[in-house]
Amino acid sequence: MHPRDQKQAVLHQLIQELDPLSLRDLLEKLGGGYAERSVRRWLAEMVEEGLVEKLGRKRGTRYQAIKRSSQRRAGMPSSCFGSESFRVIEQVRRPIYERMPVAYVEEWLDAYHPNVTFYISSHFRSQLHQAGKRSQQEDPAGTYAHQIFNRLLIDLSYNSSRLEGNTYSLLDTQRLVLKGESAEGKLDQEKIMILNHKEAIRYLVDAIPHLNITQEVICTLHYLLADGLVDAQFAGKIRDHGVRIAGSTYVPFEDPKRIEIQLRRIIEKALLIEDPYERSIFLLVHISYLQAFTDVNKRTARLSANIPLVMHNLVPLSFNDVEQEDYTSAMIAIYELNDVRPIIDLYIFSYMRTCAMYNSTVKTLGFDEVRVRYRSLRRALIRSIILDGLTGEALKEYITSQANQSVPEKDQSDFLIDVYEDLEYLDPSRIAGLGITVDQLEEWKKHY
Repeated sequence: MHPRDQKQAVLHQLIQELDPLSLRDLLEKLGGGYAERSVRRWLAEMVEEGLVEKLGRKRGTRYQAIKRSSQRRAGMPSSCFGSESFRVIEQVRRPIYERMPVAYVEEWLDAYHPNVTFYISSHFRSQLHQAGKRSQQEDPAGTYAHQIFNRLLIDLSYNSSRLEGNTYSLLDTQRLVLKGESAEGKLDQEKIMILNHKEAIRYLVDAIPHLNITQEVICTLHYLLADGLVDAQFAGKIRDHGVRIAGSTYVPFEDPKRIEIQLRRIIEKALLIEDPYERSIFLLVHISYLQAFTDVNKRTARLSANIPLVMHNLVPLSFNDVEQEDYTSAMIAIYELNDVRPIIDLYIFSYMRTCAMYNSTVKTLGFDEVRVRYRSLRRALIRSIILDGLTGEALKEYITSQANQSVPEKDQSDFLIDVYEDLEYLDPSRIAGLGITVDQLEEWKKHY
């Protein structure tokens, strides 16, 4: 792993922590491959760069990432950006008259070779996989997204809309998405934007078992996101006119044939990318850069970037804790410089925060992953027990043999607890869907 990536990993680790860390604790969290002398030097450099704060002295020394609020007051980019990204952000935040007009660069896409070129380094891809994995490999695509569907609806609708300047609060968004209650004093366009996100996310999650990245899917996402916000003739359709990007000197393609050809090439390359996180960031970057639609391009890119994650039962990307100004600057770095470093930093920062937040949510809700995953198997097993009248040792042997055959060893203990718990509390109110009658249940209970 390149030292530059290791230094960035140190910063990302500190960003995730709520409390300051000692050097020893930091090294332990980072795992192997980090020399203490190097980490100490990088910390000193990040203190100089204003990214990290050093607290205490000698053995009591602790380190923490500079709080984003203090940086925001100072007008600086957030601490989620590494030093190289800071320099890029400084370039694109210069007055627009100091920046040269630039056109779409076809050679940039040409230079990307799937599974050879990588925007996200192997170290960070590994870190993302470790944090984002939520389901067994054999689970159907979209299993995890269905489990956290309401949370995903709220988070992604809120954050993606917020990045476009929508002023709905998180609570207002929740009320609108789940109950249909709109906030007083808000513009109709803001309500439509959020409800459009709801429909697009629902389409993505419901269709994911048989969904792939195609031009039709990208255009469908755009149609659902843009419906009522752009002229009907442009919703879900590749534009036939030029567009300009507010606050940027970038001039996208104007010829619809060239746009369509380039969109197809983006999709073809995306389909060849094996790693879901690399595929995700590739879609986010290049759909945003192409600007294939009259408007709502970044929203379309953000939802498209979630297709590989939902497909592989990984935590979706909700863009939590990303400041609008930082996101805009990262996008302009793509448009004007073809530089992905700022958006990579934002992606990793936000994704790791989202994973930690979803972990807390699952614990708060008492979500039982084993119980949900093996629900069908458990209910089929209980049905057989009742209909065959199994009790005593025969019942125990049957349950154990079924668990050994159908449940991975690491989940067997929890699965057995669930089965015996269901049998213990089984009554007429709990037999719906089991395919047994109350009389059959009562007859079995006489002998249980």
